Parts: sequence; C-alpha cells; structure tokens
Amino acid sequence: MELTRDEALNYVKPYLKVKRYEHTVRVADQAVELAERFGADIRKAELAAALHDYAKYKPLDEMKRWICEDRRLPKDLLDYHHELWHGPVGALMLEREIGLHDPEIMSAIRCHTTGKKHMSILDKIVFLADYIEPGRDFPGVDEVRDKALTSLDRACAMALKNTIVFLISKERTVYPDTFHAYNNLI
Repeated sequence: MELTRDEALNYVKPYLKVKRYEHTVRVADQAVELAERFGADIRKAELAAALHDYAKYKPLDEMKRWICEDRRLPKDLLDYHHELWHGPVGALMLEREIGLHDPEIMSAIRCHTTGKKHMSILDKIVFLADYIEPGRDFPGVDEVRDKALTSLDRACAMALKNTIVFLISKERTVYPDTFHAYNNLI
C-alpha cells in the first residue's frame, strides 16, 4: 500500500462530516510539522494522520461487531465510551479495505485517542497532532502547543494529563491505556 496524502484524504472524505474532514487535513499538516521537528518519518506521519478518523462515523453496531469478532481488538473497549472505538476498529477496517499493512501506521491510528504504554514516535506524533491541531480550542491546549515546540514526550504527557483530569471532572471512565501512556511518559 503506497498511498499519497491526497489519495488518503480522498479515501476518507466521503466518510467524514465537513468539519471532521477539515480537522483531518489540519491533523495531517500538524503531523508533518511534528515529524519534521522531531525526526520521524514524515510520509508515515502524514498518512496515519490523514487516515486516523476514518471510522469516526461508522455505525456503532458495526464497530461493536468488529470488537466482538476480531481477536486483535481488546474486548474491554466495549466497557468504555464508544468514542474510543473508531481508532482501533478503523485501523483494521483500513487493513481490509485498502490493504493497510504498515504496523507503525496502524498503531498510530489505533491509539490516537487513548495513547498506550511504550508509544512509538509515530504514535506520539499522531496522538499529539490530533490534540493540538489549530482548530482545537479548549482549556490547556495552548500550553500543550507551546510544549510541543520543544518536547514531544512532555507535550504528550500534558495532553494525557489534561484528558484524564477532564474525564474525571465529568465523572467519566478513563481507558486504562491512557493511564499507562501517562505513567510511561512520566
């Protein structure tokens, strides 16, 4: 599978709402910038970012079926908010639909919402690009953007901490991988 940025964006565009597609373009741009800054594979960062939200609007019953039937997906996803499902499920859908077999790109798509222990540089870049892209506006994002100018790990840790604190403040569950990612970076 050798997709260009435009091919990847054209593939996901029909499956995304206009605002989500615009977000995806910004995430791809941000991922390229971060990859250049921190010495990661620019092409892989751009492709993973372009594809990261492919399954965002897939029907919940379809994503649930994937989680139940594919042994590679952790069943405990079903115990957490469905917003977390589109990353892991989307990576596998893209594997089947377009022949995505690059384990680094698949991993970055899979963990872009939760993070995970021992994130690769590509995992961190897509996770952070999704969090800090210029269209995002919420408490704490500017501080994470500033930190992303100098430290990928510290910026990811800040983003994870902000996410954990936000979810706890709303009395929502936090997926264990998010805690593991934070602990690993600290």
